[in-house]
Amino acid sequence: MSILMQYVDRFHEILDKHADQRTTNWFMMSSPFPTLFICLSYVYGVKVLGPKLMENRKPFQLKNVLIVYNLFQMVFSAWLFYEIGMSGWLTGDYSLRCQPVDYSDRPQVLRMVHACWWYYFSKFTEFMDTIFLY
Repeated sequence: MSILMQYVDRFHEILDKHADQRTTNWFMMSSPFPTLFICLSYVYGVKVLGPKLMENRKPFQLKNVLIVYNLFQMVFSAWLFYEIGMSGWLTGDYSLRCQPVDYSDRPQVLRMVHACWWYYFSKFTEFMDTIFLY
């Protein structure tokens, strides 16, 4: 177990050394382990727990929940598109070609950083698609 902990500590040292200092204190940004835990829990829930809980039950009627969920996802995605566009893609600050990361604290750059975090977070809300439809 101590060997595993040494690897984990070394991994955190590498992450701390190369982390973007603007986001290290943000929710789920200090380590990849919360994301890993959520993803593994999702797979377990969809592949093992969910089918076991529902094997002797009728399907839930989720029409209204799905309507609200899809409306939320549509508005959320439209807002993300607007934020990413206004923070660089539509204003000329970013191009479709590779370019170095801008680590400055300019307001437009910080807006893009926030939009990218919300995009990352949106992937977790999209897990609900499979949970509803599985």
